[in-house]
Amino acid sequence: MPPQDRHIRNVLKLFDAHCYRHDRYTLFSDCMELIAISISNSVDSRSRETREARYLEIVGRYEQHTIEMFPRVFGEITMALEEAPGDVLGSIFTALEIHNKNRGQFFTPYPVCQMMAQVTLGDAKDALALIDDKGFVSAMEPACGAGAMVIALAEAMRAAGINYQRHLHVTAIDIDQRAVHMGYIQFSLLHIPAHVIVGNSLSNEVREHWFTPAHILGGWGARLASQERLVEQPPRFFTETTPERTTHDKQAQEPRTRTVGEQLTLF
Repeated sequence: MPPQDRHIRNVLKLFDAHCYRHDRYTLFSDCMELIAISISNSVDSRSRETREARYLEIVGRYEQHTIEMFPRVFGEITMALEEAPGDVLGSIFTALEIHNKNRGQFFTPYPVCQMMAQVTLGDAKDALALIDDKGFVSAMEPACGAGAMVIALAEAMRAAGINYQRHLHVTAIDIDQRAVHMGYIQFSLLHIPAHVIVGNSLSNEVREHWFTPAHILGGWGARLASQERLVEQPPRFFTETTPERTTHDKQAQEPRTRTVGEQLTLF
């Protein structure tokens, strides 16, 4: 039995115990949004006031014993991802049978994501060359769902000896707000630097921005801005300096080295 299964079953039991009074789809969606807001409000000061008001609006719909369920779900998700990386929330979402087949909403099975990530990364030479050149690899996921493809890429990089927490930055988009919340939660718990967007990657519509703790605490806004300036106006002689910090990114810039030390863990 995969090590995550026990925690996934516990989450399903928690939802089953409360679905007699609440619609399963709505209960799951609200739970994901509350967890995402809790993570965001711990690091993202610009969005805190608006999201805190939204948090209070959601919990106001539920009785106390259901409100107490939400942090228990969060704890089980956290422990599942501590056991092993994977698309925990995608598995829960599918098991609850609330995915929308009529809208073509099917989550890619995680083993398929792992295979695609390994094929994309190859022997990691290209990724290592990019890291040597500019310090990190960037990834774009235009329909991220719960984030399985990104998680598989991070896992493949780690297996190749690359610390994705230092040397990977992800921009992930999905039209479904709930999917964005799911991806944001999993990226945050795995400490993946990411900018997650509620929007349409085909029409360039953007409705919400979610920045993971790894993005904000790692100074990625400054790192990305510095790289963009470097591409637009490459200097004749380049000496690396720490760029001015942005509102979001108050921590010092990570050194531009190919350090492949231990990954951070949740506890």
